[in-house]
Order: sequence, then C-alpha cells, then structure tokens
Amino acid sequence: MKILIALQDCDMRMRDIQIKEEEGPRKIQRIKEKLAAVEGQLEEEANQLEEYTSERRQAEQEIEDIENNLKKSNIKLSNIKSNKEYQAALKEIDDLNKEKSVFEDRVINIMEQVEALQASYAISRKNIEETRQQFELDHNEILKILKALNRDLGKIEKKRKQFSQAVDPGLLKKYDSLRTHKGGIGVSPVIKGVCQTCHLDIPPQEFNELLRGDKLMTCPNCTRIIYWGDDERYKNNRVEPEP
Repeated sequence: MKILIALQDCDMRMRDIQIKEEEGPRKIQRIKEKLAAVEGQLEEEANQLEEYTSERRQAEQEIEDIENNLKKSNIKLSNIKSNKEYQAALKEIDDLNKEKSVFEDRVINIMEQVEALQASYAISRKNIEETRQQFELDHNEILKILKALNRDLGKIEKKRKQFSQAVDPGLLKKYDSLRTHKGGIGVSPVIKGVCQTCHLDIPPQEFNELLRGDKLMTCPNCTRIIYWGDDERYKNNRVEPEP
C-alpha cells in the first residue's frame, strides 16, 4: 500500500505540473495580447496624427487659395465703374472672407486636437516601452518556470516508473483504471471513518477491518482503494524529485 500511495503522489504531482505547463502558454498569450493592445493604440494615435496633419495642410491650402482670390477680387474692385458690379464684388469679397474664416477656425480646431493627441501619444510611447520591457521579463520568467517544471516532471516520471514496477500488475491495472475514471484519484485515505475523497462514511465494521490493515479494501461509496489515513506507516510519504 505504501508504494501505491507513493505512486499516486507521483501522479498527483505530475498532474499539477501538467496543469501549470498548460497555463504557461496561456499566460504568454495574455501578455502578448496586452502588448498588442498598447501597440494598436499607439498605431491608431499615430495614424490620427497623420490624418490631422493632412487635414491641416488641406485647410491651409484652401486659405491660401482664398487669399489669392481675395487679391484678385480687390484688384477687380478697384477697376469697377458700375455700382451694381461694385456691390457684387463686395459681396464676393465678403463671401470669401467668411469662407476663409471657416477654414481658419478649422485649422485652430485641428491644432487643438493635435496638441491633445500629441500628449496622449507621448504617454502611449512611454507605456509601450514599459510594456515591452515587462513583456520580456514576464516571458523569460514563464519560460524559466516551464523549464523547471519540465525538469521536475521528468524526475517524477522516473520515480513513477520505479514505483509502478514494484506494484503487483493486477493492482496497478486496478489503480490506473480508478485513476482514469475517478478524476485522477485512485487511492484515498480514510480518517475518523470518512473517505477523504468522496467525504462519505465508511461502515463501522469495514472501518475496523481497515484499521487492521491486513487486506486491500475499497470505499463502498466511490470504489476507490482506501487506507487508514492515521496509520504512521503511510504518513510523510511524499515523493521528492532527485536533484
């Protein structure tokens, strides 16, 4: 029984390691997604700045074109003789000034938006540098942990093989079947008459037989192989990987 308990300890530790190993790539993916989000925000802000720059150039070109038209209109105004044509020219100049004012307001608005966005862009650039540095640290730490887990897994697998060779083949087959169909646990301690896995009572007569420890017994409720958990022979039976 002691070897069987040690065998299960190996299996439990192997399962824990495998769960942690599976979590490693997920952690890496999460930090990659975080980095991608920050990079995406920076790219979006950079594109927006380019768009604002283009809009400002267009507005300033419109202002320049209007100013050229104003010069032409003012020259035209000085050569007009008829009052009707004079009034029409004044209206044309007034319309051009109003149009110019609209584009000037647009330029001012763009400059204000650019100023605000540049402040945000500066923060984003700082954030991305910090995020990249943290990504490298976290990524390397996860790889380091995975390497250590893989090393421990190899040592425990070696121990597991040694223990499985020391167990009766029929008992090993029974244990492996229970472990497969019972959530990875094929052996359970019984303490104070209660199975510590299914948490149901063991009948008194069977518990007394279990205390004697002279035969293999199973839980009448969950069918796992059971042993007396307070038996000194089975305590401190944890398997540590060899260095």
